[in-house]
Amino acid sequence: MKIIIYTDGGSRGNPGPSAIGVIFTEEKGKVIKEYAQKIGRATNNEAEYEAIIFALQKAKLLFGKQKAKNMEIEIRTDSEFVTKQVNGEYKILDRRIEQLFLKVWNLKIDFGRVVVKHILRSENKEADKLVNRALDYKGERNTGLPGI
Repeated sequence: MKIIIYTDGGSRGNPGPSAIGVIFTEEKGKVIKEYAQKIGRATNNEAEYEAIIFALQKAKLLFGKQKAKNMEIEIRTDSEFVTKQVNGEYKILDRRIEQLFLKVWNLKIDFGRVVVKHILRSENKEADKLVNRALDYKGERNTGLPGI
């Protein structure tokens, strides 16, 4: 089983109020689930990492531990910087980013295969909309948004 997950993280200010958007799809593109959530104060790169962490944690919850072990997860993000760090192409020099990287690394172990791919911003518009929707929402920090 292969699941494609579009992730995006954004910050207004850098650092500033931040949010994530995550969309789970089947391999053929049918949307399974969408999430938009405020994450507090973070930089853009931290928010991008938080989106991937959230996606992997949610995938394990949605599909269960046993199924996860045999799943292929393809994470698509428009953050070239985070993609290259997660794939070992860029060094990590920031302590906070290093901690987030380790969370991603440890979560990847729970799945059969996890691939992180860089996509163009134009291919990630829906996840970006979720980020902005969360940032515009006036509710609590960790409350899911209406309709999601």
